[in-house]
Amino acid sequence: MKIAEIYCSRQGEGQLTGTQSVFIRTSGCNLRCRYCDTPYTSWEPEGEDLAIDEIVDQASRLAAEHVVVTGGEPMLFSELVPLSHELKRRGMHITIETAGTLYLPVRCDLMSISPKLSNSAPSADAHPRWRRRHERTRHAPEVIHRLVSEYDHQFKFVVDTPADVTEVLQYLEEFPEIDGRHVQLMPQGTSSDRLAAIARWLEPRCAEMGFTYCPRMHIEWYGLTRRT
Repeated sequence: MKIAEIYCSRQGEGQLTGTQSVFIRTSGCNLRCRYCDTPYTSWEPEGEDLAIDEIVDQASRLAAEHVVVTGGEPMLFSELVPLSHELKRRGMHITIETAGTLYLPVRCDLMSISPKLSNSAPSADAHPRWRRRHERTRHAPEVIHRLVSEYDHQFKFVVDTPADVTEVLQYLEEFPEIDGRHVQLMPQGTSSDRLAAIARWLEPRCAEMGFTYCPRMHIEWYGLTRRT
């Protein structure tokens, strides 16, 4: 299983924001988001091939009760199934971060799903092949239905403009089983100024619609820094 990094930090997004956790970041992704803030796991994947016992041993030494398996796209790896079972056997609370395009029968306490809107597509001029593949792959309704039915979940949508909020509402019409209380809208950006500018209009919109505004607290705390 190709692993970019394993480290301990506070969760910066979602319903467990602030929770001290071990992060296991897999390397490799089936999408290529234009705004990806971990290009070392997607556009230029790097890392080391580790066995399940090596991953678990490293995670266990960091001594946190919560673990977040993220990426890249961790659902690319069949090894995620035995890894999740072993982490659960050791009593850890497991969050899996996924774009919701692939399914594996994993052990998971919280499935954190980040569907990719049209704003995620890479440039057609600079990356025509990836543009076509990304657009073909980013929406997998059958996977979303299954994840929602089988796991406790949260949905995090990356928002750039008011038009993206309209697209979120259209997306949710396709999935009436998704409760709005599980929906979080997150500003797109990697600087405090950019995030604050979007928050000024997005946070009140979330309140109007019954969604949760999702700040990117790790950016506020640490900036755009690896292993945070």
